Amino acid sequence: MTGLVQYVATRVATSIATVLIGCVVVFLIMKAAPGDPTLSALGENATPEASAAFRAKYNLDEPVLTQLASWLSKAGRGDLGDSLTVAGGRPISSLIATRLPNTLFIGVLSVVIAVVISLIMGTIAALSRGKILDTLATSAAVLGISMPDFWLSYMLVFAFALGLGWLPAYGFTSPADSLGGAFVSGLLPALAVAAPMAAVFARTLRTSLLGVAHQDHVTAARSFGFHPVRIFLHWTFRNALIPYLTVIGLQIRYILGGVVVIERIFGVPGVGSLMVDAGFARDYPVVQACTILFLTIVLTVNLVVDLICSALDPRRTR
Repeated sequence: MTGLVQYVATRVATSIATVLIGCVVVFLIMKAAPGDPTLSALGENATPEASAAFRAKYNLDEPVLTQLASWLSKAGRGDLGDSLTVAGGRPISSLIATRLPNTLFIGVLSVVIAVVISLIMGTIAALSRGKILDTLATSAAVLGISMPDFWLSYMLVFAFALGLGWLPAYGFTSPADSLGGAFVSGLLPALAVAAPMAAVFARTLRTSLLGVAHQDHVTAARSFGFHPVRIFLHWTFRNALIPYLTVIGLQIRYILGGVVVIERIFGVPGVGSLMVDAGFARDYPVVQACTILFLTIVLTVNLVVDLICSALDPRRTR
């Protein structure tokens, strides 16, 4: 237990440092990028007096390092500031609060779809090694990895929205308003994100299952005459889940990156599309807040995955 506590404490400290470094890097990149939030907010015809007042209101006339220190100080107290251009002075925390459920719904749904598909495909491929089912599953995985998510998005729209008319092509119903409506309107975006991930997960699971199946402890279990189903579930599948879950944790970064693109294509009002809009409008505080959120989600999921893997293999916490 002491080893586990130390491990978690170390990971949490490392995660906080990573978030801090990420915020600094994003802040400096945004400041170095061309463009002026004053012009984005007030327009090119704004008077010098109005521009000066805007800069003074949001501390844009101070040195960059002073702005950075001020923002980090406020963020550490939970104050993410106000939007400069995207929402005209609206608190960023309320912006994220209204959009985060949409992004989380798409992300969680895509992970569920990818995990279900990959568990079926990977297991079938491993149990049917060298047979036609293995070839079909492996070929489907290669195809899934090769398809860009934006291209797949348009293909799904053409097939299921414009062609069959089963699902909407654009727009999204918030899960806060209707879970059923969110599922129907979010299924295509989730499929677009899930397909490449499912391919990666399936190949990882197949390789892991085949590797574990020939280890000594599985061979010993067979020699004792245990039922093949018990051997597979207790000794083979459980140990094969460790690299599988690790890959899932690593792919969370891809999910968030894919959601940024997918939200724009399908018109989902989520955090990803907010971040894109803020980037084009030079709304520094919004971009920084979204960065903190995404980094926190990635690091938290990876920590949870590591803890699950430690439970499956207690030697990792010794």
